[in-house]
Amino acid sequence: MMYQESADVATSLPTKSPLNSTVTLNGKNKTVEEMHGQWDSFKFAPIRESQVSRAMTRRYFKDLDTYAESDIVIVGAGSCGLSTAYMLAKARPDLKIAIIEASVSPGGGAWLGGQLFSAMVMRKPADAFLRELGVPYEEEGNYVVVKHAALFTSTVLSKVLQFPNVKLFNATAVEDLITRQNADGSLRIAGVVTNWTLVTMHHDDQSCMDPNTINAPIVISTTGHDGPFGAFCVKRLVSMQQLEKLGGMRGLDMNVAEDAIVKRTREVVPGLIVGGMELSEVDGANRMGPTFGAMALSGVKAAEEALKIFDERKAQNDRD
Repeated sequence: MMYQESADVATSLPTKSPLNSTVTLNGKNKTVEEMHGQWDSFKFAPIRESQVSRAMTRRYFKDLDTYAESDIVIVGAGSCGLSTAYMLAKARPDLKIAIIEASVSPGGGAWLGGQLFSAMVMRKPADAFLRELGVPYEEEGNYVVVKHAALFTSTVLSKVLQFPNVKLFNATAVEDLITRQNADGSLRIAGVVTNWTLVTMHHDDQSCMDPNTINAPIVISTTGHDGPFGAFCVKRLVSMQQLEKLGGMRGLDMNVAEDAIVKRTREVVPGLIVGGMELSEVDGANRMGPTFGAMALSGVKAAEEALKIFDERKAQNDRD
């Protein structure tokens, strides 16, 4: 078998360590408290370096195989994308949900508040999503404050990654969209084209490095406003002549912007739902700056929109 340990590797490791007492106590895993004061005799359980490599690669390649046909792909693991993933995975544990994140670290711009200040502001009624996650906050009338944005981001990220039907592929970029032509000649999005982010960044100075693909009946794009990887999917729609042009993000107006982003979260073309600040580029919406309620609730609505159309898009995908 591909991943089976070879006989010489397996037999070269001791079946019973003479230092088992440093690993277990009376056949049970040690607690941290039981390690206190025992550091002179401390020793990790033995391991061979190849075991570490195999433990990682066998799981990753199994995930690549499993999620090559996904039910939903979420592009971007910022506050909107993670909120979308949480709602979808909770509502439909039967769906395979792949999250593609270009950065090494998921979370987008939600690790800090504005101007690198730490607190996160959310206008009501987005506090409902904080209660859903169990994130504590301070009441401030029409808005609430999370003491550190990282508390929100780490909580939603942790909860998303604990769902057994979700796989995060970080350090991975979406380079293109998979398309299908319907019987009436219209175009439908049917998946994403992916590559390592470092490869994507060097297409101009290296020889051809072809990508990989993930098929899915629904893609949800939440990559944020224009930037190195921002608004990629909607910019690609323009080059594919599925959108005439982008509206371009307008100046900051919190009161107008947050309502607009949530209300306009939708399927922009068949098979592609857009949420979060990527919508500001499509619709010419205002930016909102350092307030995050629209990001969370746009994610909630994106999940709702996806579930409304999932069966129809899946049936179309299955006919391809």
